Amino acid sequence: MNGYTTRPLDPTTWNAFAELAERHNGVWGGCWCLWFHPADDERGQSPEGNRRLKERMVREGRTHAALAFDGDVAVGWCQYGTPAELPSIYHRKEYEAGVDVLPDYRITCFFVDKRYRRKGVSAVALRGALELIASDGGGVVEAYPQDTQGKKISASFLYNGTRSLFEQAGFEYVRPKGKNHCVMSTTVARA
Repeated sequence: MNGYTTRPLDPTTWNAFAELAERHNGVWGGCWCLWFHPADDERGQSPEGNRRLKERMVREGRTHAALAFDGDVAVGWCQYGTPAELPSIYHRKEYEAGVDVLPDYRITCFFVDKRYRRKGVSAVALRGALELIASDGGGVVEAYPQDTQGKKISASFLYNGTRSLFEQAGFEYVRPKGKNHCVMSTTVARA
């Protein structure tokens, strides 16, 4: 797709990830894609603190994402992890009331460089995340995208992706979650 490639977020790709985040004010005012992780005394104290925490988590293997690259420049990512790694989903109480078994993995967050939005980067990053999950043993993967119901929404608000993006990747609709989101699921085979 469009010549983009994917690589895992790890110590070797940290600088490319950091450059992407820094081009966008640490993403959403300094979040550094930490919101879905467990509470931590450092999280949310400052954008600089979030950056340090995210880098430490990357070096310790406690955060996972597929980075989309245009050449050597990171232009987007798709964050994934286990429910223990990413427990802080929106509408969690409603979600837990309707779940029997937790998935093996969650996909919680996308971010695409503003110059690359609506150019297929999210689909590439999602495919990369599913490939990384397969190489880690596969399993049931859930996502909580926005159900836009065909309406055009600013790409900057689609941090969870869209229902159509996940349908195109083979996910099935499970149930609604919150006002405009839903639970979708697929099973990824071991690579």
